[in-house]
Amino acid sequence: MGGPLYRKPRSGTTRWTSFENPAGARGAGGKANRGAKGHSTEPLSPGECKVLCDVEACGLINRIWFTVIDRSPLMLRSLRIDMYWDGAEEPAVSAPLGDFFGVGLGRTAAFEGELFASPEGRSFISYVPMPFRSRARIAVTNESDRLLSHMAYDVNYTLLDRHDDRDLYFHAFWHRENPTQLGRDFEVLPRVHGAGRYLGANFGVMPSPAYGCWWGEGEVKVYLDGDRDLPTLVGTGTEDYIGSAWEQGLFCQRFVGCTVCGVEPEQYCFYRYHVPDPVFFQEDCRVTIQQMGGALKTHVIELMERGLPVLPVATDGPEPEDAVNLLDRPGPVDITDPDLPGKYVNFYREDDWSAAAYFYLDKPTNGLPELQPVEDRVRGLP
Repeated sequence: MGGPLYRKPRSGTTRWTSFENPAGARGAGGKANRGAKGHSTEPLSPGECKVLCDVEACGLINRIWFTVIDRSPLMLRSLRIDMYWDGAEEPAVSAPLGDFFGVGLGRTAAFEGELFASPEGRSFISYVPMPFRSRARIAVTNESDRLLSHMAYDVNYTLLDRHDDRDLYFHAFWHRENPTQLGRDFEVLPRVHGAGRYLGANFGVMPSPAYGCWWGEGEVKVYLDGDRDLPTLVGTGTEDYIGSAWEQGLFCQRFVGCTVCGVEPEQYCFYRYHVPDPVFFQEDCRVTIQQMGGALKTHVIELMERGLPVLPVATDGPEPEDAVNLLDRPGPVDITDPDLPGKYVNFYREDDWSAAAYFYLDKPTNGLPELQPVEDRVRGLP
């Protein structure tokens, strides 16, 4: 809500919804079992949808806590969370539950970030402020073929008199490409129209084992306010985008982190939240990341000889003169040329990428594609 912790607010009333008080009604919590923890969990059958919060008022969601007894990758990708603001028919948020809460690839891990957390890897917490002016509705659907025997939640929100005209609606978009396409950037956030703020993303990557080398040379690109061919904001590499360098290991900080790193089969989950470094847009916004890896030149030549999808883009090495932008050179690229300097080659490749992108927008709907069907979300998960 802002302001000192000790200051009395000008307006605002706190409410929680949970199975013990699903309507968040005043003086109506804990009715079951004479108030002695009689309704803390419920099951969720295959195909069933449960509403976690449906409030017809003006307010602000401050925190969401959620847990399920089955935290397998299959279940966390099969559960779908949807959020609707101000009576809109289209959801502002539609994503696999695990990925939405920062658990990429359904791989639970203990972490704490500025926007999402899982204190011991057994629960899912959102601290993202989510304003609504007339209604907020949050629902979870079990799109698996398995009974979820226990789920529990609470949604903390504040009822308000009104919102400032500048207050934006929270949105999230998730999708997956398996595999990505050679030479084409993975779209973290397809172009959205309107004014708003890009908050960042949670990524999940399963590199193709056929390459057997580093996968994370790709740069993040942010296209702002009419950018088309070239972006305004450009990073320097995948691990650089999350604040690390020269590949990445496990770490967890407020705004950046890598919660899964190199397990068998090889998987990576990492996040970047643009809180202290805001990314604003006035007309539209699109975010991508290049599908690029790197290896010794001899290894890349071997990959090409094996017929793998490989497109060399640059060479590098210990000396400045080893760096050659191959795509700027006339004619076809030939890294077998003995006169070509550099021992290391960056190259486009194809892998399994997914991402949940978070952003604010000046309207309750975003016009983005619907969430992919559950079959596409879970295919190939360990």
